[in-house]
Parts: sequence; structure tokens; C-alpha cells
Amino acid sequence: MAFAGMTPLLTGAILQTAPVELSGADTAWVLISAALVLLMTPALGFFYGGLVRSKNILNTLMMSFASLGVVSVTWALLGYSLAFAPGSAWLGGLDYAFLRGVGLEGGPLSPAIPHLLFMAYQGTFAIITAALISGAIVERMKFGPYLVFITLWSLVVYAPMVHWVWGGGWLGSLGALDFAGGTVVHINAGIAAVVAAIVVGGRKDWGRQAPVPHNVTYALLGAGLLWFGWFGFNGGSALGATPTAVLAFVNTMLAPAATLVVWMILDALLSKKITAVGAATGIVVGLVAVTPAAGFVGPLGALAIGGIAAIPSYFAIQYRSRTRLDDSLDVWAAHGTGGIVGALLTGVFASEVWGGKLGAIDGNVGLIGTQAIAVAAALAYSGIATVVLLKAIELVMPLRPKVNEEGVGMDIVAHGEEGYARGEGAVLVLPDAVSAPKGYAARDNVHVPAASHSTL
Repeated sequence: MAFAGMTPLLTGAILQTAPVELSGADTAWVLISAALVLLMTPALGFFYGGLVRSKNILNTLMMSFASLGVVSVTWALLGYSLAFAPGSAWLGGLDYAFLRGVGLEGGPLSPAIPHLLFMAYQGTFAIITAALISGAIVERMKFGPYLVFITLWSLVVYAPMVHWVWGGGWLGSLGALDFAGGTVVHINAGIAAVVAAIVVGGRKDWGRQAPVPHNVTYALLGAGLLWFGWFGFNGGSALGATPTAVLAFVNTMLAPAATLVVWMILDALLSKKITAVGAATGIVVGLVAVTPAAGFVGPLGALAIGGIAAIPSYFAIQYRSRTRLDDSLDVWAAHGTGGIVGALLTGVFASEVWGGKLGAIDGNVGLIGTQAIAVAAALAYSGIATVVLLKAIELVMPLRPKVNEEGVGMDIVAHGEEGYARGEGAVLVLPDAVSAPKGYAARDNVHVPAASHSTL
């Protein structure tokens, strides 16, 4: 990661000139931060889950929870090595494959904390980045192909992008600033989400009905827990209990606060009501926008970034709703647009006084150009690679269920469960060969077609 404490190490070859003793304080802070970031993935599930229809709540949650499993394993076995092992300017080598050489000693990029902890902390970022994409294809992508996709995507797209920016690759050497993942996480996942929405296609009733969030309280809960976890996301990226961690922590508090205020003002002026869904979305946008800048700008810069970021993301959502693009939960508007704005504004507000480089406000306009190159690289690579992966998977297995199965809901189709009980209990779905309920279930007059019983 392009953390303030690591920046000098990312200008070319990774060098370790002298041994550094492990720090108990730094280790404790990164342990806590790793747990906070891991919490963000279930929080994302609730944020997304509250915004879908009730028949898809479990499937939406599982799209996040499953990433905790498949991406964690993939990261430990191969992804971490491709991201951080010594290699070329484009990809890490296999030195750390199967965690070979990753032990309790300080690592090349984390001399004050155990190398194994650095690997685990980075893994929590990989997990949530893959899960972010799910918001664009909820309610209609089959669960099996989704698992295959995020597993391959974490290796083919995410790991190389990490290496480019944080692992000694070409964007880090170019001087691009990304403190905790504006480019690596949010722009990367944002463009992948748009591409996935296009390739998978819209929901069967998209354009004819306006799907309504079934539980806005879940969305608010998820947004609140995301904000809580984000203190580990940004603050932990200093890799220690340092002044830079304090700066990132405070900026993580201030930027989304500014976004929330501006978002509520826009809501009040344009829709005449301050919506809870809008407030939750605004918080996430502010967190996304400050992520690349958290350890490089001062508190006033963070407030400016948060306030400015609200405007393009707000109108991106308004525009998208009038198009045929079914980016179901506006992943692009929140993470893609917010990430781009944050990355470019990092080039404006970065300051040497606060641990970054000279930014445009100090006369170094060229840094904006460097940030723009990083943004363009992430958009191009992630977008193209995502198309290739989804098309390749589609050659082997269908990406979406049958139309009538989608109508029943992905909870029953993919998991054989319901998120909410009705009457005396939820519908128990058994294999067709054992018991295939047809017509109306006597229990509560709920129609469950036999076609709803499918494999992943």
C-alpha cells in the first residue's frame, strides 16, 4: 500500500538496508485494523442487503460473506505473492506462493510488524474489493459463476493492480499516490462492477418496475459499520501506531462527515426530502474519496475532498437511473466516481507538511497528471480483464438463472432458504426428488414453483 511510512520503499526496487525491531505498539494497531477491515465485508453485505428486495437478501449477504472464504484462500496461496513478491514492474513473482518465506519476522514493506500480519491485513483488502463488485449484479447472477468470477478476478485483476501501486510496480515508481486504495480498491472494483452489470445484463423487470429497498435500516447499519471499519482501512494503512495513523484516522472522520452534509443539502434542494438511503450512500462516497488521500492531506483538505466528492457522485446516481444500465446499487457512482474524484483531488491537496508530496495547491500541478495516469490504467486494465473473465466463464456455465427462477428470488434458487419467516416459519425447500412443492403451499399460500429448485 502507498502508506506514508512505506512510500520511500516504493520508488523502485524494494530494499532493506538495516534490520528493524518489531514494534509491539505497531503490531497491536495493525492487528486491530485487520479485524476492523475484515468487519467491513459483512457490513457491506448489510449495506447492500438492505437495498435489495426481500426475496434476495440472503443471496446478497452471501455474495459478501462468500468472499471471506474464497478470496482469503486464494490470497494466501497465490494472490499475496503476485501482489507483493519481488518481480517485474507489472507483476510480483512466486517467492511468497503458499506463504513460503512469510513468517513472524518483519517484512520488506513492514519492518516493524510481522510479515505474516502484513499479509493478513492486505488480505482483508482483497476480500472486500472483490465483494464490492456484487452490488452491480445482485438479484440476477448465479452464485456458482459469481464465486468462480471473484476467485479469478482477485488473482488476474486485483493482485496485479496492487503490485503496480504498492508492490514496487510501475505506478508506484511513477509517483502515483494511493494511501489506502482509491485506485487499487475503489476505481478497480467500480469499473469491474459496471462491466459486470453490462455483461450479465439487467434484472428481468428493470425499466418496467422500480425495485424498492426492502430494509433501509440494514443499509444504515451497514453504512455505520463500514465507517467504523474504515478507521482500520485508512488508519491501519500507516502500518503502525504513528502520527500518520492519527492523520488518516481524523481524515476518515472528517471527509465523510462533509460528504454527508453536502449530500443532505442536495437532497433537500432537489428532492425536497433528506433520504436515509441518500445519507448512507453519501457516507460511503466520502469514505471512498478520502481513501487515497488519508495520509497525504491535512484535515481541511479532507473536508474539501469529502464535500466536493458528494456532487459528482450524487448526479452520477441521478443520471444512471435514467439509463438502461442496471448497476443495481450504484457501485460505479459511489466507488468508481468517488474513487476517481478522490484520486485526482489527492493530486490537488497533497502536502509535504502532512506526509505526502507537493500537490497542485503548492504549485506541483504535474501530480494531478500522475494521478490521472493511475486512474486511466486502473480503468483500462480492470475493465478489459473483467470482460474477458466473465465471457470465459460464460462459455462454461450460464451467468444468470432462468427468468422464472429470477422471479422467485435468488434466496430460494441459490440457497434453498428465505431471509424472513412468514406464518409459522420459512419455506423449507427440498430437492425435487424428495419433495418438490408445487402450486400453493398449504402453510401460508406462498406459491413456490418447482422450477425454483435448482443448482447453483
